[in-house]
Order: sequence, then C-alpha cells, then structure tokens
Amino acid sequence: MNRFLSFLVQFVVTVPSAVTVWFLSYFAFDLTFLISSAISLAGAVVVSKITSGVMTSKFLKKHQLTRKEYRYIKKNLNEAKQKINKLNKSLFSIRDLPTIKQRLDVLRITRKIQSMTQTEPRRFYKAEKFYFSHLDSVVELTEKYRFLSQQPKKSHEIDVSLYETRQTLTDLTKALEEDLYHIVSDDLDSLNFEIDVAKHSIKKLNDTKTIDESRRLK
Repeated sequence: MNRFLSFLVQFVVTVPSAVTVWFLSYFAFDLTFLISSAISLAGAVVVSKITSGVMTSKFLKKHQLTRKEYRYIKKNLNEAKQKINKLNKSLFSIRDLPTIKQRLDVLRITRKIQSMTQTEPRRFYKAEKFYFSHLDSVVELTEKYRFLSQQPKKSHEIDVSLYETRQTLTDLTKALEEDLYHIVSDDLDSLNFEIDVAKHSIKKLNDTKTIDESRRLK
C-alpha cells in the first residue's frame, strides 16, 4: 500500500472531521476550549483509525489477500528492503569498472522486483525464490566481492576467488532475471491473449471489407 497516499487520504478526512467536532463542542454544546480540544483530538484518532481500516480492507480485497497473509508479506518485504539497501551500499563501494554493468543490472532487477511486490503484494508468492534464496545469495556474494576487491595487496588466491565470485554473480544475475520474468509471466500471457484477440478482430474486419468490395464489383 502506498504510504504517502494513505497518509494523504487520512489527513484529508481526519482534519476536517476534527475541526467540525471542535466547533460543535465549543459553540453548539458550549464546552470549554480545553475539553473541546480533547474531544476533537479523540475524534481525530477514531476517524483516522476508521479511515485506515477501510483503506486497508479495500486494498486487501482488491489484491485478494487476508490480513494474516498481508502481515506475512509485509514482514518479508521490510526484511528484503534492508537487504537491498545493504546490497546497494556494497555494489557502489566496489571500484571495479569491468563489473559495473553487471552490478547496475543486479540493482535494477532487485529494485524492480521489490517495487512490483510492494505495489501488488500478491506477486510475492511468485517471487518466493527471489526473497528466500536469490536475494540472500547475491547480498552475501557482493559483500564477499567487495571485501576481496578492497584488499590493498592481491595474491593469487584472492584473484582466483574474485574470478569465481564474478562467475557466480553472473549466474545469479541470470537467476534474478528469471525471477523477474516469472513474476510478470501472467501479465505476458494476458498481453499475448489480448494481442491474439486484436489480431483476430482485425482479420475478421479485413475479411468483411474484402467480401463487401467483391459484392460491389459484381
């Protein structure tokens, strides 16, 4: 759920409600300023909680999730966010030009998957391999590569380890790409179906035009 949008809606609903309650308490019921303010504040809290509950219910219904499922997904997304931030720091602290494209691809894919899952949390179930395996592996390997590449004096063993880590990161990048493809596979199937329908409609329209032209020529 978009936090900013949620905050904005709550603000737009809560503030006018609180002001209305204060005016009613102070002028209509002739209560003191402090009591009116306290009632207004309490009303604002109640309205905010109700608004938040309604928005959450609509969000869960839209994405076909229970509250328990959403809490579980949200917990894992929060943990993944911390890992991606750690990955981001590691990737940009590596001073190795030959791997810059690969590092940017890793960061782009991980952020894309995280962003899509936050927007549509039900996609989490199609991204479990990413969240429970590949993300941890890429963070660990990137940390290892960063550590080795920052050693002031390289030995043959370090060079071999760096090479092997680069190769493994290449394989992991392909795995991340497959994760992303798997997450959007339903969208691609839907798009291909719509394209086929559109092509069929166009063909049918063209066939109809051809028949009409043939009849006119006769």
